Amino acid sequence: MDKFSILAIIAQILFGGRMYSQWILSEKQKKSVTPLFFWWLSLSGSFLLFIYGYLRVDFALMLGQVLTYFIYIRNLQIQDQWTKIPKWSRLLFFLIPIAIVIYGYNNGDYDIKNLLNNPEIAQWLLILGIIAQIVFTLRFVYQWLYAEQHKEAILPLGFWVISLVGGLMTLTYFIFRQDIVLIISNVMGAIIYMRNIMLYRKKRD
Repeated sequence: MDKFSILAIIAQILFGGRMYSQWILSEKQKKSVTPLFFWWLSLSGSFLLFIYGYLRVDFALMLGQVLTYFIYIRNLQIQDQWTKIPKWSRLLFFLIPIAIVIYGYNNGDYDIKNLLNNPEIAQWLLILGIIAQIVFTLRFVYQWLYAEQHKEAILPLGFWVISLVGGLMTLTYFIFRQDIVLIISNVMGAIIYMRNIMLYRKKRD
C-alpha cells in the first residue's frame, strides 16, 4: 500500500457507501431502488479516484473515472439536484478534473506516452485494465441513455448485469496490480451487483 492509498480508501468508502445504502434500501423495499445521494457519493468518489489514478500514473483508472464523472453530473441534473448547490461549486466540479490534466501535462509530470508505457504495468495488463474500465463504464452509459429516455435517474437491470461483467474484469486487473484496497472493493461490489440482479428477477416473478 503506497502513500497515495488514503485517497483510494476515502473514494472506496464513498463508493461503498452509495452501494451499501442502495442495497439496504433495496432489501427493505424488496426491489432495486436508486436513492438521490447515490449520485452525490458517486461524483465525490469519482473525483478522488481520478486524482489517485493521476498520482499512480494509472491510465486505465483515470480513463474510467473521466468517462463516468460527467454522467453522474447529468443524473443530478435529471433529478433537479444539480442546481441546488452554489454556482461556484458546480464550476469547480467541472473545472478541477480538467485543470488536473492540464497541470500534469504542462508540468511535465506525464504525457500520453508515459501513461501508456508505465514500467510498473505490463502492456497486456494495461490493455486488460483499459478494456475492463471501458466495459465497467458502459454500465453508466447504458444507465444514462435509459435515464434520458425515461426522464428518471434510476439503475435498470442492464446496469447491474454490465456492472457484474465489468466488475469481474476490473477485479482481475487489480489482482495483478496487487492493489488490495481496490481488490476488496471490487469483491464486495460483485456481491451487491449479483444481489440487485436477483431482486430484479424476483420482481419479475
